[in-house]
Amino acid sequence: MKKTIGSIVKHIVLLVLAVIWLVPIIWLVVTSFSGYKGINTAHFFPTSWSMDNFVQLLTRPDSVVQYVSWFKNTLIIAVFTCIISTIFVIMVSYAMSCMRFNGRKQIMSASLILNMFPGPLLMIAIYFILKMLGLTNSHFGMIIVYSAGSGLGFLIMKGFMDTIPMSLKEAARLEGASEAKIFMKVILPLCKPIVVYQVISSFLIPWGDFVFAKLMLNSGVSKDWTVAIGLYNMLEKSLVNKYFSVFCAGGIVVAIPISILFVIMQKYYVEGVTGGSVKG
Repeated sequence: MKKTIGSIVKHIVLLVLAVIWLVPIIWLVVTSFSGYKGINTAHFFPTSWSMDNFVQLLTRPDSVVQYVSWFKNTLIIAVFTCIISTIFVIMVSYAMSCMRFNGRKQIMSASLILNMFPGPLLMIAIYFILKMLGLTNSHFGMIIVYSAGSGLGFLIMKGFMDTIPMSLKEAARLEGASEAKIFMKVILPLCKPIVVYQVISSFLIPWGDFVFAKLMLNSGVSKDWTVAIGLYNMLEKSLVNKYFSVFCAGGIVVAIPISILFVIMQKYYVEGVTGGSVKG
């Protein structure tokens, strides 16, 4: 009886949490199809339905909505950040897991300490450094910001590489394989799940970031913004009653690529997280 009651209580709590989590998402979706442009608090579901918000978002740019440009900017920054960050993390993880050199443990300890400091603490310093280099209001500067410190996030991938038997590496060395060949032919093919995890993680950071993007892209030229900045601008008091439904449509569109990526890569993503969390 106690187990039954406990199970019922747990499921009720989970149901309540699921409702709390799903209601805002459902409201966002249904509002994006609303025929009313502002915030309609009188009804949860729209009284009239329309696809015009998506049409305006994608085909009718104006001084406020330039979604296609924002999406392109965000995609360029996210793709290049993803590639550079993944390469950095793979290289650092391989060095820390498969190679032995003086100062290795000290470097790992220093990396752990640096990872304890939250990124926003560095915002002002990073901004002034990029300003001196003339890289503010630049997509190249944004890519540098997102990619530069990515190598410090090597711990999960290192944990995955630690599970690969040393005998494989030693056998390859006995066959005369160089360090680069061992990395490319032995280690990297076995690290497919954790590489997928790293690719998704590296892509998500710039894709949904607002704080760093708002700080760096502050020129006021809307066509240079990312999606996060552009959508936030629609929520200004003078604009929200004209563009809130368009804002909701933009939120739906920006979620589609990453949702598809998660569905396709879900198997490898889970394997990468579980395999890299502990050393086997």
